[in-house]
Amino acid sequence: MRVALFVTCVNDVLNPGTGRAVVTLLERLGVDVDFPDAQTCCGQPQFNTGYRAETVPLARRTAAAFAGYDHVVTPSGSCAAMVREGYPRLGVDGLGDLPARVYELTEFLVDVLGVTDVGAYYPHTVTYHPSCHGLRTLGLGDRPLRLLRAVRGLTLVELPGAEECCGFGGTFAVKNPAVSAAMGADKVRNALATGADVLCGADNSCLLHLGGTLRRQGSPLRTVHLAEILAATEADPDADPHPATAVGTGTAAGNATGAGAGTTADPSGAAR
Repeated sequence: MRVALFVTCVNDVLNPGTGRAVVTLLERLGVDVDFPDAQTCCGQPQFNTGYRAETVPLARRTAAAFAGYDHVVTPSGSCAAMVREGYPRLGVDGLGDLPARVYELTEFLVDVLGVTDVGAYYPHTVTYHPSCHGLRTLGLGDRPLRLLRAVRGLTLVELPGAEECCGFGGTFAVKNPAVSAAMGADKVRNALATGADVLCGADNSCLLHLGGTLRRQGSPLRTVHLAEILAATEADPDADPHPATAVGTGTAAGNATGAGAGTTADPSGAAR
């Protein structure tokens, strides 16, 4: 089985620890993971803003970068949804069968590897926010929750209004910052009401938005990507660097800018 990590722009620029966590996790489960250097932005911002012609070369480049792999795994429901749902709508050649080979991380773990207990240990109280693309477009269902329930030491508490959008929405946060911030504040209020130590999600874009709101409020609640929780073990239960809280700007629009350039997380743990 040849598997490639599709790290995505947000993780590339701001959350390389999440990419490293995916590799750590998959290798622990016996998967040999490759990291194609040629990968860049998948074109989702352009596609969602109506620039279809500008999306096509990015889609073709992405398809070429991941050609020949049996599976392509990404820690982002948003980017997985772009490739699976957006690329076919472009109606162009040169994309091959990439959409059928792309999996969001929890899909790959549960549906392809057939595991829910990944050997993780994380002694914290956690509440989970299901991002919109994973929930509504990919239909991830309870896969993330099944994985979290199997983590030793973890106490999972239900998030009120879990299925409500956090307000990030990619370019929505840039075009409608006041509305985006208000929606984020509602989500944070519900998360704080759970008494959890950690607000977990499977998309760092949402966690950046929520982490910025939390930091502005001076809250001790941390935002942590699901991959980092699943990669943690008894030997290193707090291995995650909590990058979303560390880099959150405190504004929705600020968190949405700058993606697409920077250093790339590679499987060895070094930056490129």
